[in-house]
Amino acid sequence: MARLAVFLGNPGPEYARTRHNVAWILAEHLSFSGSLVWQRKFKGMFAATGGGLLLLKPETFMNLSGESVGACAQFYRIAPHELLVVHDDIELQFGTAVARAGGGLGGHNGLRDIARVLGSREFLRFRVGISRPTRGDVASYVLSRFTPEEESELPGFLERAAAQLEAVLDE
Repeated sequence: MARLAVFLGNPGPEYARTRHNVAWILAEHLSFSGSLVWQRKFKGMFAATGGGLLLLKPETFMNLSGESVGACAQFYRIAPHELLVVHDDIELQFGTAVARAGGGLGGHNGLRDIARVLGSREFLRFRVGISRPTRGDVASYVLSRFTPEEESELPGFLERAAAQLEAVLDE
């Protein structure tokens, strides 16, 4: 069971509605998001639910997410298997979300840094599909905004993904 849910993203208004920040956007769609009190802690935004679940949005930029996650995990004595990381995934089609335990890092620098700091890849992942670019640079793609068509589908997708994520967190 996850004790800490981490939502990966990049700080700053220029990244707010980009594909790389889809996890931060998803956090706003959780049924209990309106009751959360976020505070600056552990180099990020931190909140706790009444049920003992901790939430963290690292503000260290994606490639340094481990700094924030490691500080929080160490303070609360959270083992890697008690951590769930919510992140964008170009290998999944837009509109798809999948939970899985452990595995590879899929070239995701945020996951890579968390694994480096924790010394383990054995944390849970909640992968949010953003699709692979059909052409161009992957780094530019993940830092770009959703297409108008994706934007129109995003609210429904995020509602479904939030319900799916809550079910995973309740397991």
